Amino acid sequence: MSSFLNTKHKRKSAVITSVIMSLLLILMFFVGMTYLDPPEEYGIAVNFGTSNVGQGNVQPKEPLAPAPKETVEEIEEVQEEIQEEVVEESTVEEVQEVTEDVATQESEESIAIKKQQEAKKKAEEIAKQAKLQKEKIEREKQAAIAKQKAEEAAKREKLDALIGGVSNSKGTATGGEGDDNEAGDKGKVTGDPNASGYYGNGGGGGDGDYNLGGRKPLSRPKPNYICNEEGLVVVSIEVDTNGRVIKATAGVKGSTNTATCLLTQAKEAALKTTWQADSNAPSKQVGTIKYRFSLSQ
Repeated sequence: MSSFLNTKHKRKSAVITSVIMSLLLILMFFVGMTYLDPPEEYGIAVNFGTSNVGQGNVQPKEPLAPAPKETVEEIEEVQEEIQEEVVEESTVEEVQEVTEDVATQESEESIAIKKQQEAKKKAEEIAKQAKLQKEKIEREKQAAIAKQKAEEAAKREKLDALIGGVSNSKGTATGGEGDDNEAGDKGKVTGDPNASGYYGNGGGGGDGDYNLGGRKPLSRPKPNYICNEEGLVVVSIEVDTNGRVIKATAGVKGSTNTATCLLTQAKEAALKTTWQADSNAPSKQVGTIKYRFSLSQ
């Protein structure tokens, strides 16, 4: 030993080694590995129990008794009710979706209908404006014609005043007669110069001119004669069960003259005619009335 530590460096090395070993022993004593008693377990902790299902917050010490049958049935009923509620909610959602789809379709159809109505209204407005414009043009045309006739009549009056007679007469006589406030000799060339009327006498004939399936006319007013026309006018009539003429059409088949002045007066007289009442007759019995218009000779 003395030979081993006989040098200065060897002694210094021995001291350092001793100090290091002492420190290691101290560290091992205070800071060494710890030991758990009982040792720590590894894995997942599982709660104690005796079944795969459970309910509540109290941990029993012993196995539980089996659940009553009624409780199981109640649980099943509750589960069924829950399922039905889920189904009902799904059905309600589907109905809402269908309702929304229908509402959307109705909205689109309403918009389309509204557009069609607007287009129709616009077309009607255009047609109305065109009609008004046409009527305006016609009125202006008639006004121009009336103005021209008035000017011509004024010229004829001036000419008559200058020559002292009727300017449009082919003869040599002067003057004139009539009730129209216009120059001329009113009447018919085949008429009587001493007659007071300017038109012929018209009217219906006897009973043979009234035909309504055996029903007799009670009143037979004659049509007025307002123009220099003659001929036969046949009027188709419809008569109700009370004997009243409800419709008249003048100038039907068989008529020999359809001048407006004859047709209007024939229709007016036919509408004023009354017939025998017949409760067994049709509600609209059809017949005819014939009016013969003739000029005075």
